[in-house]
Amino acid sequence: MADIKELDKLRGGIDECDAQLVALLARRNSITEQIGAIKQQTGAPLHAPDREATLLAARRQEAINQGVNPELVEDILRRMMREAYQNQQAKLACSAPQLSPIVIVGGQGAMGQLFAQQFIRSGYEVRILDKEQQSNAQEILAGAKLVMISVPINALETVVTALPKLDDECLLVDITSVKQAPLKVLKAVHKGPVVGLHPMFGPDISHWVKQTVVVCEGRNHEVAQGLLSQLQVWGCQLVELDAKKHDEAMQIIQVMRHLTTFVYGQFLAKQSHTLEELRSCSSPIYQLELMMVGRLFAQSPELYSDIMLAQFDNVEELLAQYQDTFASTLAKLKAGDKAALIDSFADAKAYFSDSTAHFLTQSRSLLNKANDAKVLD
Repeated sequence: MADIKELDKLRGGIDECDAQLVALLARRNSITEQIGAIKQQTGAPLHAPDREATLLAARRQEAINQGVNPELVEDILRRMMREAYQNQQAKLACSAPQLSPIVIVGGQGAMGQLFAQQFIRSGYEVRILDKEQQSNAQEILAGAKLVMISVPINALETVVTALPKLDDECLLVDITSVKQAPLKVLKAVHKGPVVGLHPMFGPDISHWVKQTVVVCEGRNHEVAQGLLSQLQVWGCQLVELDAKKHDEAMQIIQVMRHLTTFVYGQFLAKQSHTLEELRSCSSPIYQLELMMVGRLFAQSPELYSDIMLAQFDNVEELLAQYQDTFASTLAKLKAGDKAALIDSFADAKAYFSDSTAHFLTQSRSLLNKANDAKVLD
């Protein structure tokens, strides 16, 4: 009985600590909201990487000094930072007022709405031109300083060529995942400044901090600097690439990855085991893999079909190499050739070189979260 009373007392101590933690989180949230307001007034970027790195290093050392796991402290801090960035989204600084008014063509789509909301938070006048507003296209586009095309890849040329003539100083932008062909269309239709963006994220992000946006120069790139500055105020990380280089990279990063996930999802759907059965006996790494496969099939089939089809002609050689690699690996397995498998493993490992240790650390954190989610389910 004494042991039970002692256990209850200790649990009461934990409850008290947890209540204090919640109170501290509320206080921290209040402070970060005030910081967000100052950033909005001064135009300071939401993300301050040097400040973040210094803070994390200091708190990790304090954790070590007090006998607390520094990884635990960093996990908690990063989660709090993510919450702070989300809380600071209500009002954002406007770094390029000369780009207002902005017209988003396809602004009723998910990505169009995401950009519209962010521009509005930053104080820009935003107009939407979608199918329902086509009869008023001339009026909506009148005086526009920035026109953003947010439509499916296969519809871009038709939509852009149908636009009324834009003012010469208007910045024309597209946000598709392919860049060479869209930029060619934009430059053929519009004689003014043009830039291609590829947001490397979907419409379900909670905030824009640390989100990558690839920038491909089109024409009169100096005019686009205001837009790029605004993206940086939102916390985005910009990567400037030649359009051809971008498309070649996307063949591997997007098309091949989506194709592999698409095929694996179809394969799973044909098996006799239900998803619940697979999840019930899955390791954390397979749980994470299932999450990523499921994530694809939770989204638009039209979008992912368009992404794969848009560059299919350009990835046939890559597909052949992929098939050859799969067939070669299968042959080694059938032959029971362990030495050959080890050699192949070593070749792939050499490609990742110095990044393997970093990836191992990062993936361990993700796997822990995947396992936590499994337990909570």
